[in-house]
Amino acid sequence: MTPARTYSDAGQAFPIYITVVGGLLLLALAYFAVGQAAATRSEAQTAADAAALAAALETRDRLADEWFDRVLEPESWPDIFEGKVAVPNTCWRAEELAARNGASVDCEPDGLLGYTVSAETNDTVGDTIVPGTEGQKATESATAVIEARCSTKPPAEGADDDALPSLTCKGGARWDLKPDDLSALPKPEDLFDVHLADS
Repeated sequence: MTPARTYSDAGQAFPIYITVVGGLLLLALAYFAVGQAAATRSEAQTAADAAALAAALETRDRLADEWFDRVLEPESWPDIFEGKVAVPNTCWRAEELAARNGASVDCEPDGLLGYTVSAETNDTVGDTIVPGTEGQKATESATAVIEARCSTKPPAEGADDDALPSLTCKGGARWDLKPDDLSALPKPEDLFDVHLADS
């Protein structure tokens, strides 16, 4: 005859239940801590990417302005397209945008046609079960580069002395420039491409 289950048998299972639940809760908190850290790193990377692109885009616009101002001086075009002209450092744009994204940055020109930015979040990971995270910030870096999109073709043989080269740009766009009609010039984004460098 099977003896009836006593209350003490059920009571023995209760500590095991508490241990399992406690372990699951601890695991959930650990996953939360990892998620918080990943989210903070993602914020830092987004801030770095955006800041580097902002600085590069500002320089692109300055180079395009330089080309517009000297469009009648085709001998100057190669230097403009290669970044070999005096344009100001535009890291201020990176700093401005990073501040809007809740980060601070260190920004440096990377060659003639690029910027490298290291961004640190203003916010910390916050309190988690992992010791020390309450004051931990995330830092990530990014590099943005500017590339000329166009090639030039000299004027045809026998053309006027003031004839300008034609521009052929990526995507098949072509501009046959005429000194006496500069009403339709390419835009900055036609002349230069700006993108993040491959990591």
